[in-house]
Amino acid sequence: MANLTANVNVNPKSRSESPTLKKSKDDSAAVGPTDLVVRIVEQLAGAMHTAINEIREINENAKLLSLNARIEAARAGSSGAAFGVVAQEMQGLSTKTASVADDMANKTQESISDLITIIGGNVRGSRLADIALNSVDLIDRNLYERTCDVRWWATYSSLVDAVQSPSDSSVAHASKRMGVILNAYTVYHDLVLCDTSGRIIANGRPNQFHCVGKNESKASWFTRAMSTSSGNDFAFQSAHKSSMVGDQSVLIYSATVRRDGEADKPIQGVLGVIFDWEALSSAVLSNASLNPAESQRTLRLIVDSDSNVLASSRPLPHNFTLPTQKLEGLLKESKGYILDELDNKKVCIACAKSPGFETYATGWYAILIQEIE
Repeated sequence: MANLTANVNVNPKSRSESPTLKKSKDDSAAVGPTDLVVRIVEQLAGAMHTAINEIREINENAKLLSLNARIEAARAGSSGAAFGVVAQEMQGLSTKTASVADDMANKTQESISDLITIIGGNVRGSRLADIALNSVDLIDRNLYERTCDVRWWATYSSLVDAVQSPSDSSVAHASKRMGVILNAYTVYHDLVLCDTSGRIIANGRPNQFHCVGKNESKASWFTRAMSTSSGNDFAFQSAHKSSMVGDQSVLIYSATVRRDGEADKPIQGVLGVIFDWEALSSAVLSNASLNPAESQRTLRLIVDSDSNVLASSRPLPHNFTLPTQKLEGLLKESKGYILDELDNKKVCIACAKSPGFETYATGWYAILIQEIE
């Protein structure tokens, strides 16, 4: 992410829980539009092939009839001469018909191949690029809510009291209040409250995650929050596995807790909200509008601006690397696609960049790599 902080006014009335990603009951059974068009073209090609074969069969019969006619004309002598001329013309016409049929067959096959290639490029590529854009847009829209949440909750009096006047009772109350938040917002693993030294003094799920006392002073979500200029700013740490929640895959958004909850007063502590990245990425990637056959041959990825893979639709081999040279041109565009080969297989690679939502953009990309049958 290029900008790690942002200055945005928070409107608590605009905040809401992340929308549930739902998939149509018909999506899984639907035939992809690209496959449908290819199927129609192949059916037309089959019909043309059948018609040409019938022409050839009729022509062969005509040749045989012409040959028999010439034989009978020869037997008839001078009286069959005129009939022999007709038979000769019939044989010449059959030869021309055979040549036209063969030429039509060759041209039809070339045209069908070209048409399927065009479909593979334009229809398939454009559709996959649109799916990629929808995927990364869903992520931006969901994560925008996190930036609002952390800055609003950092002003809660219970959290302010815990870092401004720490005591057993104030810290316990802050932990309880964070637990209430977590019960309402299922997208978070935990909420943690640190003092200015980076020591966690309270969390919302103490019975599940035993992180109180842990020092996070070197964690980027903490140091970046401490460097913000006001309580209206937020900080962010990208996808990683956090020991605070049992090494689960998370994103962490953070904001400073300031004296009296005022955005322009001195820093008293830092609030970190630990977002369940695995759940969101899995929901987004599995929600792509692909039928089962397409899904099996399509790798869906979320990558950051440095081409680090943040999420994948299936486990990746340890030696997996993005085809960065092939993607170099795509990554400069808002969305697009290319047809190429990977591991000796024809593929369509589609890519779309995070469009941003409201004032927030991850700067990430969704990439779909689909094998072309």
